Order: sequence, then C-alpha cells, then structure tokens
Amino acid sequence: MNAITGLGVIVDEARLSDAVTVAGIDAWVCAQPASTPFHRPGWIMGVEAGTGQKAKMLVARQIDGAIVGLLPLTYIRSILFGRALVGSGFAVDGGILASHRKAGPALADAAWTLAEQLGCDTLELRGGEAPGGPIWQEKADAYLGFSRALAADDEAELKAVPKRHRAEIRKGMANDLQFETGRDKRMRDIHYRLYAHSVHNLGTPVFPRALFDQIMDRFGDDADIALVSKDDVPLSAVISFYHRGACMPYWHGAGEGARAMRSNEFLYFSLMRAARERGCAVFDFGRSKVGTGPAAWKKTWGFEGEPLGYHLRTAPGKETRDVNPLSPQYRRKVEYWKKLPESIANLIGPHIARGLG
Repeated sequence: MNAITGLGVIVDEARLSDAVTVAGIDAWVCAQPASTPFHRPGWIMGVEAGTGQKAKMLVARQIDGAIVGLLPLTYIRSILFGRALVGSGFAVDGGILASHRKAGPALADAAWTLAEQLGCDTLELRGGEAPGGPIWQEKADAYLGFSRALAADDEAELKAVPKRHRAEIRKGMANDLQFETGRDKRMRDIHYRLYAHSVHNLGTPVFPRALFDQIMDRFGDDADIALVSKDDVPLSAVISFYHRGACMPYWHGAGEGARAMRSNEFLYFSLMRAARERGCAVFDFGRSKVGTGPAAWKKTWGFEGEPLGYHLRTAPGKETRDVNPLSPQYRRKVEYWKKLPESIANLIGPHIARGLG
C-alpha cells in the first residue's frame, strides 16, 4: 500500500524482507511499556512462515522518520472461514501500539484501507489502543486477561493462592515430579504431542507444528518450553514467552494422568519460580474465554480476570467473521471433532486451523 499522510503522521507498510528495518521496529517495540510479544515483527513473520498467512506491518512515523506507532497484522485467507485482517494473528493481543496521540487513528484508518484492498470484510484488532468512532464494534465481554506480579519467593507465591488450590499445588509438589525447560527438538516434539492431545479433547483442530517452531526460532531466548514429567513420562508442557519482565505461558498441553498427578499445578508453580530466577516481575497467564473452565481455573490461583478489548470493523452489509468455537454455530462441529480418532484429527487439523488466525 502507498504511504498515507494524515493527522500529522505518515503511515506506511514496512518491508519485512529487510533485516535492518525489522531490527529497528523490534527495538522500538521492546522499548514501549504497553507492548506485548505479539507486537514484535518476529511474531507475525513466524505466523506467516508457519501457516502461510501473510504478515503485514503498518508503521506510523513523524516527518523526520521517527517511529511513533505500529500495527502488526495477519492477512487470513480460508475457504472455510473467509478472509480477514487480524492484528495480531494467532495472538491474544497485538493491536494498535502508539506513542503519539495522532498515530492510533492514522493506523486504524490505514488498516481499514488495507483490508479493503485485500478484499477483507472484517478487520479485527486484539487489544491495544481503541480506535474511535461508531464504525468500530468493541467486544469486551468475550475474553479475560489474567496477570499479576510475581511474589518474592515460593512461600509468598503459595500464600498468594487461595487455600483450596494451594492444597492442590502441594499435592503436585509431593508427587516427585520433574521440571525442566528447554527449546531443543526433543522438547518441541513432546510439547506438540501433548498440545495436540489437549486440543483434540477440547474439540478444536490443532495448529500446525511449524507455527510453534517458526515463532520459537524467531524469539530465540525470549521463548522456551517448560515440561513436567513423572519417571520420564511427560505429563504437562507449555511454551512461554518473555517480554519486558513478564513471563507469559501461552500454548499448553497435557497428557493422560496429568490431572491425577496435579502436573499442571506443579508446572505453573515451578514456572513462576523459574521466571523469578530469570528476573521476571510479572506472570501473565494469558487470556481465557468468559465463562469457561480455564478462566475459572486461573481464578483459583488468585488471578483476577480483566476484560480484554477487541475492536472490530465490518464492511457495510457484510457479516463479521466469527471463529469462536463457543459460538452456537460451531457447537455440533466441536462435538463431532472430539469423536474423531486423534490420529486423523492431528492429520487434517492443521490444514483447518491455519485459517482460524
């Protein structure tokens, strides 16, 4: 798209093929207090390499070239789910990030122009600065975010957990479980197997393995896998991202026996300790859908859910793209998917899931 001048800033699409440009954008993002891992160019570039969905990065600059805002976007194309422009694809945040009051509106306008050029009926911005005006629909009742400061040590961390769930953590700690972190092929293989199993139990198609590999490769030491095992049998694993002093466990999976052994409790409690040792000050449990089991489970840890603002713009006369598995239109499909043999679901699932975004 061409540069758009308005509101005192210039918005243009960044050349993500240029390593110098990408490095400059990444440095700016990492310096912004309101940024998330999903604003980093490595995220949308990893999504593109892992799913085939196109990465787009809009950057707002002052006349002197200084960056004052950006919006990472993923152009989603799916035979089943249609087209949409999403900021940021396969993420729970990554909306408008601005350090200048005029950058946000300029980025929102430019994103809609790009959506129209790409033939997308829906533009979805997840988190970030809210674009103004009646043409935008805000969804603040679909997802909750769970984040709080890490405690000073293990004992303080336990005391921060309500009594009933604290007992569950102690049960996990008494089960002689092993905790480790890493990012090599062995860890990735184990994580994907556990993740695919968990996703199948939920009735949704699994994301492509390449999505995880590509993003982890681009994040380097800012991403790793935490794994809990019992007698060398993997039980629970999660990919975590580290950004501006926060640890964000994101893609989680668990196998048979995890619940009985309280391996998930042990996993996250041990990850909190590892995050403290790494120098993190915040533990971000990520998002969960309102009214679901995962949201209730995170509350048992003493986390308060904060509504996440998603902002949607839809072309006149068109329906907003909806890929929420809790929507009534998907209920029957979810139940059918659960009944598929896991081997078949894992074979065809990635081809479907890459269109969800």
